[in-house]
Amino acid sequence: MTNDTTILPFRQSEKVDDALTEIAREGARRMLAEALVAEADAFVAGFSEERLMDGRRRIVRHGFGPKRQIQTGVGAVPVRRPKVRDRGPEGTAVSKIRFTSSILPKWARRSPSLDALLPVLYLRGISTGDFQKALSAILGPDAPNLSPGVITRLTAGWPSAV
Repeated sequence: MTNDTTILPFRQSEKVDDALTEIAREGARRMLAEALVAEADAFVAGFSEERLMDGRRRIVRHGFGPKRQIQTGVGAVPVRRPKVRDRGPEGTAVSKIRFTSSILPKWARRSPSLDALLPVLYLRGISTGDFQKALSAILGPDAPNLSPGVITRLTAGWPSAV
């Protein structure tokens, strides 16, 4: 009795030729961009009564941060975080007003749902060295910030959280 098994690896390419995945990724990028702009605009509008001595608004939109990739369930989604500027006087007793996005914190590189996936894969027996291969099959060839070293650092904190 022979037990011949042929294992075919997932086809990986630099460019995803799956139209559905591309539509989902582009839709996610657009929705995230619009939500971030709306969040920043709402923050600025909340301080519309705050004025400088010369009558200008104290809190204003100030462009965008650099583009970065956020790993999500549909793969990497490029995003630029809107910036908000406090034009209040420097060195006064009045503290600076800072905008921090609740949707996309400055440090975020992965979506929370993807962070929840990592312990599940680990508990299912995927070794830290195989995470890169498993996640690249899901997220595409570029799965940054998910190297074996990062996985080891993340798994070190899990037992203390339980």
